[in-house]
Amino acid sequence: MKRVLITGAAGFLGSHLCDRFMKEGYHVIGMDNLVTGNMDNLSHLFPEKEFEFYFHDVSKFVHIPGELDYILHFASPASPIEYLKMPIQTLKVGSLGTHNLLGLAKAKNARFLIASTSEVYGDPLVHPQTEDYWGNVNPIGPRGVYDEAKRFQEAITMAYHTYHGVETRIVRIFNTYGPRMQVNDGRVLPAFFSQAIRGEGLTIFGDGSQTRSFCYVDDLVEGIYRLLLSDYHLPVNMGNTSEITMNQFADEVLALVGNPKARKINKPLPEDDPKRRRPNISLAKKILDWEPKVPRAEGLAETLKYFRTVVKVD
Repeated sequence: MKRVLITGAAGFLGSHLCDRFMKEGYHVIGMDNLVTGNMDNLSHLFPEKEFEFYFHDVSKFVHIPGELDYILHFASPASPIEYLKMPIQTLKVGSLGTHNLLGLAKAKNARFLIASTSEVYGDPLVHPQTEDYWGNVNPIGPRGVYDEAKRFQEAITMAYHTYHGVETRIVRIFNTYGPRMQVNDGRVLPAFFSQAIRGEGLTIFGDGSQTRSFCYVDDLVEGIYRLLLSDYHLPVNMGNTSEITMNQFADEVLALVGNPKARKINKPLPEDDPKRRRPNISLAKKILDWEPKVPRAEGLAETLKYFRTVVKVD
C-alpha cells in the first residue's frame, strides 16, 4: 500500500485530497497545525485504520517514520484575511515549510507536489494567464506575503528537482470552491453566500467589473491527482475557464439563495486586487486530458447546501 503525506490536511483542499487518496486505497498521513484548518473536515476519517493525523507546524523539522511515496504540500493560509493577519507564518510555511518537506522528499525518495496559486501572476497584464507568463506582482504590497511565498515555493521546488533529482510537481490553482470552505475567510464566494443567507449586503469591491473563474473542488482534486501521477515537472494551471464579473456572480448567488433581504453594496477596491483572473488550461488538457466537468450552477447548489449548515443566522 502506497503512503502519502498531505500537509494542510484539515483545510478546504487538503481534506478533500485526503478523501480522494483514501478512496484510491492509499495510506494517508494528514498533517496540520490547525492555525486555519478545521478538524471537522477530517472527523469522518479518524475511524479509518489507513488514516493517521499529525498535529505539527511544517515550518519546523518534519519527521515521518517509515516509507513515503508522495508528499502533497497544501499547508498555508490562503485567504487575504488570514494571510494579512499572519504575514510571517505565511512566508515561513511557503519557505521554511517547503524546504523542510523537500528535504523529507529527498530522504524518502518521495514524489513532491506543491500547491502554488494563480496569485503568482499578480494583477496580470496577460489574459488569460498561461504558465509561461512571469506575472505582475508587488513584492512589498499587502498581498506580497502570500504571492512571494508561493513564488519562492516554486523556485526552491525547481531547485530541488534540478540539483537533487527530486521528483516534483507544481500546480497553480485558480479560484476553487465547494463544501468545507471557511465561512469567514474573506474570499468572494464564502462572503457572498454568508451575506445572502443572513440577508445582509453582498460586498462588491469597486464597480464589480473585475472577473474571476470558479472551479468546483471535485474537478480540481481530479486534476491534482492526475498531475501527481504524471511525468510532468513544470507548473500547470488548474481552474475553470468560465469567467464572470463580480456583479454577475452576486446576481447568481442572490437568485440561488433567494433571501429577499439580501442586496448588493459597493465598497472601495482593495490595493493590488487583480482585475481579471482566468486560466489558460491548454497544457492541462494536453498532458493530463483534464478539464473541469461540473457546471457552475451545479457546483454552487452543492456548496450552498453546506453553507446553510454552517452559517449562523440571528
